[in-house]
Amino acid sequence: MKTAYPEASISFPMLGDWSINPSPVIRVGPLTVHWYGIIIATGFLLAVLYCARRSREFGLTPDNVFDVIILGVPLAIIGARIYFCLFHWDLFADDPVSVLYIWQGGLGMYGVIAGAILALVIYCLWKKLSIPAFLDMVCFGFIIGQTLGRWGNFMNREAFGYQTDIFCRMVLTLPDGTAYAVHPTFLYESLWNLTGLALMHFFSKKHRRYDGQVFLWYLGWYGFGRMLIEGLRTDSLYLFNTGIRVSQLVSFVLFLASAALLLYNRFMRRPDPEKMFVNRRKAAPAPEPDSAQTPEAPAEDGSAPEENTGDGSGDAHG
Repeated sequence: MKTAYPEASISFPMLGDWSINPSPVIRVGPLTVHWYGIIIATGFLLAVLYCARRSREFGLTPDNVFDVIILGVPLAIIGARIYFCLFHWDLFADDPVSVLYIWQGGLGMYGVIAGAILALVIYCLWKKLSIPAFLDMVCFGFIIGQTLGRWGNFMNREAFGYQTDIFCRMVLTLPDGTAYAVHPTFLYESLWNLTGLALMHFFSKKHRRYDGQVFLWYLGWYGFGRMLIEGLRTDSLYLFNTGIRVSQLVSFVLFLASAALLLYNRFMRRPDPEKMFVNRRKAAPAPEPDSAQTPEAPAEDGSAPEENTGDGSGDAHG
């Protein structure tokens, strides 16, 4: 059984006797546009708009969001490619230059996250911004992109799971009539991420107590769900010849680490909300105006201030 069937029709028996067979691409004259790319671009745009809209709640500005994207996008792509190639080197060993052919597919989500975080850290150190506060904001962008991005897998008929007869199974029917009933793991992950997005949104509005808290919740939520769902997939990356799924291992480690830090901060550290970056910025005194550049106020009677005629003893002479 292959890991992708772009020519198959799709049906969900639990929803009735019907099927769809959308093309993975849109052709307009000589131009070919992949639905996967459209969906990824839409997710990216929504993520940027969401983060820009809420940026001031984290002590940041929309300009900070737009600036970090300039560095973040290329590093995220590089990170995604490195992550994939590292654990699929057998595909590139005979032609190492093909590592650069990213248009042929082969990107890893955890590589995207790692590259984006590296860009964020560099930007925050440069601009003297809070890295944990920025992570609290940008993790919303991650989970929005992950929620929508999985529907690109749906259009490509990929990232599905093992064959099953579960009630929510997805059936892929090939042109020759061969049918495979599989776990729609793309759907599982999309719904899991959407639920996480809603919980993170409402939690961050009223219950955030320290910078980095929402990011830890994101890592725990996404890590736990991905750890479970990854075990159902048929196209996982493996840790060399160990038989261990890389994403499942990384997810497990992230879940344990985030849970431990959340519990530590909750019961041992007890952070003060007033020390959050946004509250420190609000409490900081406003910069005093430069008196040398501030025009004199008019006199109380409304007349203009007297001009220096040059005959006073305080004049400087060259």
